[in-house]
Amino acid sequence: MRRSAPYNHKMLHTVRSFRGMVVSPHHLASQTGLDVLKDGGDAIEAAVAVAACLAVVYPHMTGIGGDGFWLIAEPDGRTRTIDASGRSASRANLGLYENLAEIPRRGPLAANTMAGAVSGWAAALEASPRRLLSPSRLLRDAIQYAEHGVALTRDGAQIAANKSPELKNLPGAYASIFERAGRPMVEGERFRQPALAASLRRLASEGLGTFYNGPLATMIASDLEALGSPLTAADFADHLVDRPEPLSVEISGARLFNTAPPTQGLASLLILALFDRIHADKPESFAHLHGLVEATKQAFLVRDTHVGDPAWMKLNPQALLDDSDALDKMAARIESHRALPWPQSPSAGDTTWFGVIDNEGRTVSAIQSTYFEFGSGLVLPRSGIVWQNRGSSFRLSRGGWNALEPRRKPFHTLTPGLARFQDGRVMTYGTMGGEGQPQTQGAIFSRYARFGMPLQQAITAPRWLLGRAWGDASTSLKLEDRFDPGLYEALREAGHEVELVGPFTSQMGHAGAIVRHPDGLLEGACDPRSDGCVAAW
Repeated sequence: MRRSAPYNHKMLHTVRSFRGMVVSPHHLASQTGLDVLKDGGDAIEAAVAVAACLAVVYPHMTGIGGDGFWLIAEPDGRTRTIDASGRSASRANLGLYENLAEIPRRGPLAANTMAGAVSGWAAALEASPRRLLSPSRLLRDAIQYAEHGVALTRDGAQIAANKSPELKNLPGAYASIFERAGRPMVEGERFRQPALAASLRRLASEGLGTFYNGPLATMIASDLEALGSPLTAADFADHLVDRPEPLSVEISGARLFNTAPPTQGLASLLILALFDRIHADKPESFAHLHGLVEATKQAFLVRDTHVGDPAWMKLNPQALLDDSDALDKMAARIESHRALPWPQSPSAGDTTWFGVIDNEGRTVSAIQSTYFEFGSGLVLPRSGIVWQNRGSSFRLSRGGWNALEPRRKPFHTLTPGLARFQDGRVMTYGTMGGEGQPQTQGAIFSRYARFGMPLQQAITAPRWLLGRAWGDASTSLKLEDRFDPGLYEALREAGHEVELVGPFTSQMGHAGAIVRHPDGLLEGACDPRSDGCVAAW
């Protein structure tokens, strides 16, 4: 029997304004960004404030111990990227993991890559043409929320309870911070992080660079080494932000942008470029879902064969996106009524996406992550930082795709999306969700841009996920139980391994989007599956 769920204003109606707009998966972070816009900050400054706030209020998904990627679209037509991801430790080699079949997902040996998020904030602010507000102003709310506390969200409480058995006994301060009462925190409980507040206050007063060079960096590196991580102070000092050209592809009516490797941005662009070549005349139809799912498979085959640290890649991703003949051949492999046998190895991980557009039209699409929920589970006692486990995705092999080497970047699922339409609209969009990120981007963009669905409905409508869901390694095609019942049967008959899940599940990500029209009108939408909101003026 099909389940149903009530609809409310947030689920159905697109928010509109003219002066500025912020969307993020936590309402406090969205409001923080809007306040920065009202204080005269631009979209970049507002996005930094949102990023810092999310590092406090969504610690199970992101933090200053993780990585980040940014797309910035300027009003003059320029589009820039920031790759604020960390490399593996100089001591991270195969000998460190001797007698292990794979890198552990939790604990000190999982904390084997530098955290780049804070360097991304600094690089973004360097790109801001105005820089009206100080770091202390931009980090103000994050510091206050860490010091005085926030009400724990339902998702945060559920994840903390589910992950407690594998995290509470790890070395470090996880239990003393996240289970202060001797148990996982519950929904609505006041959650304070005084050590993290002190770290953020130091970043605000001493400068963001002190995370990598200075007394704060020395303290963080010392705690990591004491807990058994291979990272050292030298790895902090050697960290640099990369600023590669964004990947882009032309489709009907728009040019799409995403981030270059080591992210899966190529997969996101390939999905929509291939779907642009497939006949589908209405949303939520078999042709729509089957086409996007099969385009996803083709894109993932390329991604899983080639995408990783760009210094080690043989494929030129932009050359592939520019090659219409190659894209035509890929699209021709998609059978209109038959599913390609699957699975492939799934990629895990969860994250936070957020977007901002200011009054001048400057647009930010940004994403931060500690990879798994609570990352490595290593929480540093003196700084309160949750360190990521992004390097657990490395393969323990000599050479080849995503193989562990010192000072190498691991593959990233992080993919912030952005589009420039031929009619002058600009769209920032994205989601958290590991394997689901490029799939949800395909769903949202195709609904809005190809089929004309209102923005909020494009996000609220039921979604699907091929591959990993939260907490398992299933590779079935999961669909929310709100589609037409006949669609499930049609997909099964085509050979898809269909699995129905809840009607509004976080398995499908926490998406958001903002569109700016040529006359300055802003339209924004936030995912009812998240704790977020659109904040606008």
